[in-house]
Amino acid sequence: MSIINYQYDISTTVKKTNQEQLLTFGIIGILILLYAPILLHWVDGWLHKSISIEHEYFSHGIIGLPFAFYLSWLNRKKWQRLPDHSNPLGLFLLIVGMVFYLSGVTEWVNLSLPVILTGICLWLKGRPGLKLQGFSLILVFLATPTAIPYIITPYTFPLQSFIAGTAAFILNQMGMDVTVNGINIYVGGRIVEVAPYCAGLKMLLTTFYVSLMLLYWTETLSSRRISAIFLSVAMLISVIANIIRNTFLTFFHGTGNEGAFVWLHDSWGGDLYSACMLLLLIPILNGMNTYFMGEELETSE
Repeated sequence: MSIINYQYDISTTVKKTNQEQLLTFGIIGILILLYAPILLHWVDGWLHKSISIEHEYFSHGIIGLPFAFYLSWLNRKKWQRLPDHSNPLGLFLLIVGMVFYLSGVTEWVNLSLPVILTGICLWLKGRPGLKLQGFSLILVFLATPTAIPYIITPYTFPLQSFIAGTAAFILNQMGMDVTVNGINIYVGGRIVEVAPYCAGLKMLLTTFYVSLMLLYWTETLSSRRISAIFLSVAMLISVIANIIRNTFLTFFHGTGNEGAFVWLHDSWGGDLYSACMLLLLIPILNGMNTYFMGEELETSE
């Protein structure tokens, strides 16, 4: 009798596992059919800069979305071990996500992706599932193109003025005749405008996004002190890097070096500059982790 029960338990477990796998593959298949064209459109626009300026602000999704998928893949066994538990909020979010998707409004269609993914987590595994996939969902949400940059842009004037004034001050120290009027820099008979999209907002968003990824990867995101200090330092470095970039742009334009100006402003030079700045964050975070870990050891002794 015990052998029969044991065989029955194995058969039930295998059947349940197969059903869960079929359900998982089915959900993944539906998501691919719904969102593969949208994701390909995003990636193509980010790579070739053929997407709107506001949506280009989310180009950090090129590295963030694969990383989010990778983290979910790593957590697949933990996900399977979680008990099935449906949270009603999950069904509500699934309905809202489908309404967004079927609306045809670009912003809503984009937002339907993180909404539906969150709904799936809650509907299948409840709050534990949402907690397990929480960081991946955050990465997806922060990489989803929305109108947020367009909303923020009108409030970047103080930052634009600060960048213009600082760049002019640096060039004056180099012996160049530079004057500033608001966000306009006059040099060599030419005008360089620090436009809203040159205020470094894109670099700030990318820096914040990459900093979160680094904190998670180094398992220091749970430390509020390290996270707060590192994010503050990263934002400061981003602002300083953008001031230096605008200084170079003003110098190139003012001296008639249009080739260098276009390379740093519109071509791959700007991407290279941003990448070098982001790579600088890695040794900074490693140094902070080493310092604070040593401090904790001294305190414990």
